[in-house]
Amino acid sequence: MQDLLASALAPRSVAVIGASENIHKIGGRPIHYMQRHGFQGAIYPINPAREEIQGHRSYASLAALPEAPDLAVIALGGDRTVAAVEECAARGVKGAVVIASGFGETGPAGRELQDHMVARARAAGMRLYGPNTQGLANFGTGAIAGFSTMFIEVPPQDGPVGIVSQSGGMSSMVYGLLRGRGLGVRHVHATGNEADVTVAEMAWAVAHDPDVKLLLLYLENIARPDMLAAAAAYARERDLPIVAVKAGRTAGGQKAASSHTGALANEDRAVDAFFKHHGIWRVRDPHEQARAAHAYLKGWRPEGRRLVVISNSGASCVMGADAADDAGLTLAPLSEATQAAVASKLPGFATASNPIDVTAALLSNSGLFGDVLPAVAQDPAADLFFLNIPVAGAGYDVDRFARDAAAFEAAAGKPVAVAAWQESVAAPFRAHGIATFPNEGEAIAVLAQVAGHTALMRAPRTAWPDLPDVQVPAGAQGFLNEVDSLDLLARHGVPTVPLRLCRTADEARAAFDAIGAPAVVKACSADVPHKSEHGLVALNVQTREQAAELFERFWAKMDAMGVQRDGVIVAATRKARREFMVGARMDPVFGPVVVVGDGGKYVEALKDCAVLLPPFSEPDVQAALRTLRIAPLLGGVRGEPPLDVQALSRIAVAAGRVIAGARGAIASLDLNPVMVGAAGEGAVVVDALVEVSKP
Repeated sequence: MQDLLASALAPRSVAVIGASENIHKIGGRPIHYMQRHGFQGAIYPINPAREEIQGHRSYASLAALPEAPDLAVIALGGDRTVAAVEECAARGVKGAVVIASGFGETGPAGRELQDHMVARARAAGMRLYGPNTQGLANFGTGAIAGFSTMFIEVPPQDGPVGIVSQSGGMSSMVYGLLRGRGLGVRHVHATGNEADVTVAEMAWAVAHDPDVKLLLLYLENIARPDMLAAAAAYARERDLPIVAVKAGRTAGGQKAASSHTGALANEDRAVDAFFKHHGIWRVRDPHEQARAAHAYLKGWRPEGRRLVVISNSGASCVMGADAADDAGLTLAPLSEATQAAVASKLPGFATASNPIDVTAALLSNSGLFGDVLPAVAQDPAADLFFLNIPVAGAGYDVDRFARDAAAFEAAAGKPVAVAAWQESVAAPFRAHGIATFPNEGEAIAVLAQVAGHTALMRAPRTAWPDLPDVQVPAGAQGFLNEVDSLDLLARHGVPTVPLRLCRTADEARAAFDAIGAPAVVKACSADVPHKSEHGLVALNVQTREQAAELFERFWAKMDAMGVQRDGVIVAATRKARREFMVGARMDPVFGPVVVVGDGGKYVEALKDCAVLLPPFSEPDVQAALRTLRIAPLLGGVRGEPPLDVQALSRIAVAAGRVIAGARGAIASLDLNPVMVGAAGEGAVVVDALVEVSKP
C-alpha cells in the first residue's frame, strides 16, 4: 500500500470522538466493527462522560491520549465537529473522518464552515474525509472508521473488490449487492462532500492494494481528474478493471447531486469521453456494477466480440442472437470443420451452425454440452460462449451440464455465461463457478461489457509530445472575426476555404475576379459571430458587380447595427457530400475537449456528435464518428460514394492540437460547416469562430 492515505486504510491507532457504548449509535459502530473484524491497532474512545466504552478505556479528550492517533472518527454534530477538527489538527492526527452533515451541501454558510475545517487540517498536514460521509472501511486491516448498517445486515468477508464512493448509501448498496452474490469485499470508502480527500485519491490508494482485482466507483462529480487519470493509468498497468457509476447524467440528476454532496456535476458527454480516454467502463447504476463483478474476477479478458450461442431450444437460440445484436456482439462464423465436428455429436435434426440448437435431445443425452463445447472451442472465430437453458428439471442431469461447462471454461480459457431462470438449474452452475444469470439479456450484456472493457483497457495510448505554439492576436478579446479565426487555423494545418477580406467595393470586385463564380459574400465583424441570423451572408454570387453591391449593402448594415466593421469577405464556394462540424472548448474540469459530428444549420437542434479528450489519433476520431446516428452514411448509401472521413479526422486532430497548444488562451473553437467530400476529395473548413479566453 502506498503512503498516500495509509493513515486511513491501515492506521496503527484510531480515536473515536463522541464514542458510545451503544453499537447502534454512530459513535458506537466503529468501535464495535473494529473489534469484530480484527483491527490490531489501538482503539481510543473519547467521551468525557464515561470511563470505559465497549471494553476500552475512555478518555476525556484527544489531549489525554498517550499518543497522537493516526486516524480520528468525529461522531459529533454542529459546531462541536468544527472544534473537534481543530483539536485533531493541533494534536497531530494524520487523518480525520468527519461524519456530520450540514456543511458544503447546504449552501454558502455551510461551505464557509467546511472551508474553515479544510484550512485548519491542511495547515497541520492532516487529511480530511468528508464531511457528510458514512466513513471508511478496510476489511483487510479491520480499520472500520464508519457506521454503515449494511455491515450488520450482510456480514463482511474480505475479498478482491474495492468500492470508493462519494455517497455512503451507494457504497453500502454496492457492498450489499456484491455480498449477496457471495463475493468478498475489502474496501468500502465514502468520501461525502470531498472537502479534501476525493474519490480519485481514494481510488489511487486502493488501486495500489495488490489484492484488489476489481475497483468500483460511484461519483457525482469529478473533482480531481488528474488524480483519477493517474489511478486509471496505474490500474491499466496492473490489469485492474475500474467500473464507474457517474450520477447526474440529466439536468434533474445534476441538480440533485448539487444538493446531495455539494458537488458541481460535470457535463455528461465530457465525462463519457474522459472515462473512455482512461479505460474506465461506465455503467448506469450499482446493479450493473454488481452484475458483472463475478465475470471480472474470473479474469476474463476476451480477444474479441464474437459469440457462440448454444441452447436446447430453437427459440432461445433466436433470442440469444437478438440479445447479441442488441449488445453489439457478432455471432461467430464457425468454420466448416467446426460445424462438421459439432454435427457429428448431435442428432440429425439439430442445428450445427451458430446459434447451435442441441434440441430436446439433451434430455436423453446429458453429455451433449460436454461434446459440443470442446468441438467449438478451437475455432479461432469463437471468443465468447453463451449457454441458454430455458427449461430443465426432472430427467435432466443438470449437475453434469454444469460440470462440463466448468471443465470447458477452465480448459479453453474463454468466457462462458449461462442463462437459467429456474433456480434448480441455475444453482448447480453457480456452485461450479459459472457466471449465471436469469435471462439472456443480462448474460450477454455482461459478456459484451467485459469484451468492450478489455478492448478499452488495451487500446493504444496516443501522445502529442510536440504541441504547436498557438498565439492569438495581441489585444484580442471575445471572438476573433472570421478571417482571423480561419487564418489562425490555417497556420496550424487546418485546410480552409480561399477568401479575401475587402474594405471597399473595388476590392470586392477584384476579389471576385481572383476567386471566380460562384462566390460567397459575407460581412466580417468580431461583434457579429453568427452572420446568417442578420442577413449578412449571400451565396451563389455570379458577377463582380453583384459582389460590389453586396459589399455596399453589408457595409451599410453593419454601420446601422453599430458593430465593428472589419470588412466584407469574398470567398470561394465549396460543395460537400456532407457538412460536418468540429468544435473544441476548454472545460473547467477536463481541460481541452473536442467535439465532432453532423454539421450545418441544424447542429444545435440535432446534437449528433461525439466528444474526445486530447491527445487522440485519427483512428480515435473515426471510431467516434462510427457512434453517430449518421454513421451509416459514412460508408456511402444508395450508390453514393463513401465520405472522406480520414480528411475530417485530420481536421479534428488539428483542432485539438490548436486548443491544447493555445495553453488556455483560446476558450473555444467552432468549425462549422466543415465541407467533406467523397473519399480522396478531402475536407475544408468554410466558416470558423475562435473565442479568446477572458484575461
